[in-house]
Amino acid sequence: MSKIYNSLRRMEMENHSPGAVGAESAHALELLNNVRMEPAELEEAPSAKVTISPELRLVALTAPKSLGAEKFQALMRGLETLRLQRELKSLQVTSSVTSEGKTLVAANLAVTLAKRSNAKVLLVEGDLRRPALTPLFGLTKLRGLAHWSTERENDLVRYLYRLNNLSLWFLSTGIACDQPSDILQSARFAKAFTRLNGWFDWIVVDSTPIVPVVDVNLWSRLVDVTLLVVREGVTPVKELKKGLASLDNPKLVGVILNEASECDQVNYKNSYCGSK
Repeated sequence: MSKIYNSLRRMEMENHSPGAVGAESAHALELLNNVRMEPAELEEAPSAKVTISPELRLVALTAPKSLGAEKFQALMRGLETLRLQRELKSLQVTSSVTSEGKTLVAANLAVTLAKRSNAKVLLVEGDLRRPALTPLFGLTKLRGLAHWSTERENDLVRYLYRLNNLSLWFLSTGIACDQPSDILQSARFAKAFTRLNGWFDWIVVDSTPIVPVVDVNLWSRLVDVTLLVVREGVTPVKELKKGLASLDNPKLVGVILNEASECDQVNYKNSYCGSK
């Protein structure tokens, strides 16, 4: 469960006395119910049809029995095991620089998680400067975070789309933002993200690269953990070290080695090693 959910639950238990509910307890309970309450709009969210093509390398959708899909299933099981040991509900997927495969990792992981029974998953296009998930899915003209930030009367749930009738919802950027920190640092977005955390079993954020922007730091304040994608032959070690050192609280729980050369030795027909 989320940090805020657990904090509110503790407040409720500590302040509650038999036969009476004090003002602090009542306030905590009201906040708790707001976080836990799932809006009817969630099930009524508009559907967005993903264009499925093998060239997209969305193996969790196109080749669920492939070696690549098995790798993402193993990643999912690892996260579920970790979840038994620590707080883990939301995560961001990042890399040191561009072209390391973080977007495809985030997309495949989200689809893999969504295929689990009764698991509601939200995939967030968290790179507000250069959104890549929307074109990856073959989607266009979706309203998203950029629109929500200027339409202050609307709830964030109004901008969610359900993908391919899976238990998977998508929050797009909408349009690229020049100043995403204005959104990510706002108290309004922190409150909205907390509510989403209460509605979904998993939230996967396709974040920005660590270098040269600071957005990963901003997402770190909202999510529980960070997954780092490292692509062989692409990741510059110097930039990786510099980027990791720049993070205030990286919350790093794992590194995904993308397109490792040893994968070439696996004798599988149509084998898949990582994401692009």
